[in-house]
Amino acid sequence: MANNSSNASNDADIKNDALEEILEFHWMMDMIQTVDVGIVVFNRKFEIKVWNGFMEAHSGLLPSDVRDQSLFSLFPNIDPAWLQAKTRPVFELRTRAFITWEQRPYLFKFRNYRPITSNAPYMYQNVVFSPSVSASGKVDNVCMMIYDMTDAASAKKQLLSLQVTQNESKERSRK
Repeated sequence: MANNSSNASNDADIKNDALEEILEFHWMMDMIQTVDVGIVVFNRKFEIKVWNGFMEAHSGLLPSDVRDQSLFSLFPNIDPAWLQAKTRPVFELRTRAFITWEQRPYLFKFRNYRPITSNAPYMYQNVVFSPSVSASGKVDNVCMMIYDMTDAASAKKQLLSLQVTQNESKERSRK
């Protein structure tokens, strides 16, 4: 009899553990969907595997529309040779790669959605490429995170413009 209650207790523990894992998975997926950062996971063929809510909101494309589609067919303005070269070390060396808005204003030409606080015509972006190592130890996918840097870029451009104006004013006053 004690054995049966022990088995029932173990079964209950297993069910509770499984429920906790499901709940944890659910809140993690919710976080990925709602975070204010674009998250795109793609494989070595640049086929999209994950497309979060940020990307959906700014591109107008649903995750179901982009899943298993080529990033290059959906966004033909992204140069395949350039992006393949940029991500090669991520796949082969398991190292991260970066793009800053100063190097390249954007990867995805999304409209600026903050027209009151910024007069930029498009969203300036920083992009991080991180390797996603599989259980076999291989990097089969890359996680790309897209950060909206429009406010910072606009502020820096305004500051530079102000400095140029100030320097020009100083030059004129010297003459």
